[in-house]
Amino acid sequence: MITRLVLQTTAWLVCMGALLFGAAGTLAWPAGWWYLIETGGMSLWVGFWLARHDPGLLAERLAPIVQAQQSRWDRFFMVAVAVMWSAWLVLMALDAMRYRWSAPLPVWLVSVGSLSIFVCIFMCMIVFRANSYAAPVVKIQASRGHKVIDTGPYALVRHPMYSAALLLFIGTPLLLGSWWGLACVPLLVIGIGWRAVREERVLAAQLEGYTDYTTRVRYRFVPFIW
Repeated sequence: MITRLVLQTTAWLVCMGALLFGAAGTLAWPAGWWYLIETGGMSLWVGFWLARHDPGLLAERLAPIVQAQQSRWDRFFMVAVAVMWSAWLVLMALDAMRYRWSAPLPVWLVSVGSLSIFVCIFMCMIVFRANSYAAPVVKIQASRGHKVIDTGPYALVRHPMYSAALLLFIGTPLLLGSWWGLACVPLLVIGIGWRAVREERVLAAQLEGYTDYTTRVRYRFVPFIW
């Protein structure tokens, strides 16, 4: 499984690098290299941790983004996310490097972006520690004894991984230096908000105790906001 983790992470980094540097028109982009190093290095770190502590969850995380157990809407969503994420990376590279539509961001904002990405991935590891069923697709994992998780970050919000994703959405354009990329963040937030609502309908219908959980934990992403 470690081999698969390394191969999939490498392929993912190569694809992102091709999108970023191809659109930028140059390899002389320190922020682009740092983005790949930070996201790739931390992803491997979390993956190695999962291989040791929860190989079942790691297997779920490495599975294809389109699966037979998914609802049709979630298959469409995952494919749309892959397309939109790729387009977003291309836009930020065009903006920050090739055409330089955005004025250069101050160093402190770029640093905030890098820190946000770090905190996002660290938060994901906390989520994985609390929830062994945190698969990337919406499905009930009956074979693994799927049950409601209401401890750790799940005692605060119903979708803590989506909460972490908000930091990634903000941190990525800040690190890469793209105001246009930052302007797209509300669309990304709306997208995962839509998925969260649909996901809850599936869980309420198919996972025992989930409806009671939603009455105890009111907020989805951010306490006291939504």
